[in-house]
Amino acid sequence: MALLLDTRLLLRKVKDLRCFTPRRNRVKEKWAATRAKHPPTTLALQHFDATYSIQLGQLWPSVRVALLSERKYGALFNNFSYDAALADLEAQGCRDFISDAHTEAQTSEVAAEEESSDVYMKNSDTGAQQPSSLQLSPYIKCLVFPRGDITRFKPARPDMCGLLAYYLMDAASVLPCLALNVQEGHNVLDLCAAPGGKTLALLQTQSVGFLCVNDASVSRTLRLRKVLHSYVPKQLLTDEKLRITSFDGTKWGEIERNTFDRVLVDVPCTTDRHSLMEDDNNIFSKSRTGERRRLPQLQLELLLAGILAACPDGEIVYSTCTLSQIQNLSVVEQAIYLARENHSINLEVVDLRPLTHMFRKTFHFAPDLPLGEMVIPHLAANFGPIYMCKLRRLT
Repeated sequence: MALLLDTRLLLRKVKDLRCFTPRRNRVKEKWAATRAKHPPTTLALQHFDATYSIQLGQLWPSVRVALLSERKYGALFNNFSYDAALADLEAQGCRDFISDAHTEAQTSEVAAEEESSDVYMKNSDTGAQQPSSLQLSPYIKCLVFPRGDITRFKPARPDMCGLLAYYLMDAASVLPCLALNVQEGHNVLDLCAAPGGKTLALLQTQSVGFLCVNDASVSRTLRLRKVLHSYVPKQLLTDEKLRITSFDGTKWGEIERNTFDRVLVDVPCTTDRHSLMEDDNNIFSKSRTGERRRLPQLQLELLLAGILAACPDGEIVYSTCTLSQIQNLSVVEQAIYLARENHSINLEVVDLRPLTHMFRKTFHFAPDLPLGEMVIPHLAANFGPIYMCKLRRLT
């Protein structure tokens, strides 16, 4: 008995018991193979802290917290599905932020017109431009839970035809499609279309005459095809209505110039939220440093290609999912300059403040941007980031 007690006391004093383990059974932890010393998410956060703290100033702490928190999603309703999902989502407390904002805007416009009719008559001779009302398709619907509610959507179910009832995406990603303002019969180009959320949003407007969707990546294009076949009837995926390609988007100006009424250029970017949350396929991986540094040049070339593809009087929307000023405002400024100097194309920036005013109750927008508009993440409405800028070709 005394010997047993002595043995227990000895084992308590020994901190490392590997000396009692046969050498052939000892295992060394392989830290280098299992845990990166500086994971991409950590590198991304360090980069954003250094950059966005200067760019956003006092806004950065709250934006930072929101980026590191669970994001909110929206359910883009599929008008081609026969599922009764719309009523189910509304019964759960979701609301269609597009139709709600549109109804409120129409009510406000009527009241404003009645109150300011005398003022308008007095100022009608000044020649000043009056702000035009934003024209939204009555068919596109995107449902979200109320502010502060982070309830998750259930996966969509296929209907009797195998089509899914809704597509889950960042609700702010619908805004560039709304800003594009597609009208009946328009020819539309989605230059960087994969994975397909914005393409679906454009199709939901039911205004597109012909849609060309492209992505430079073959694998991402295959994913795009799969998404379209999961949401769109086969009769609407014919060559007369839709074309899917996998070309280098920067060369599109050499393929089809002065062709499209509307062009969406949703470029590859640092995808800030993904870079902070996922180590897989992260642009801040050390092996992708060169790719990340080349992003602004790639974005510029894609936007210029989109400008060349648009016809005169056509409109182009440039969008990203990053807060980076270098990838947003700077790219647009350079594109406007180079389009004028190298291609004799004059552009004007279209004011998107009517859109931001309409959806101010759903999203938080960055204040006083000199060019374009940007949804910034906020804990109460954790959507974005989404930057967008609309250009119109004058020549």
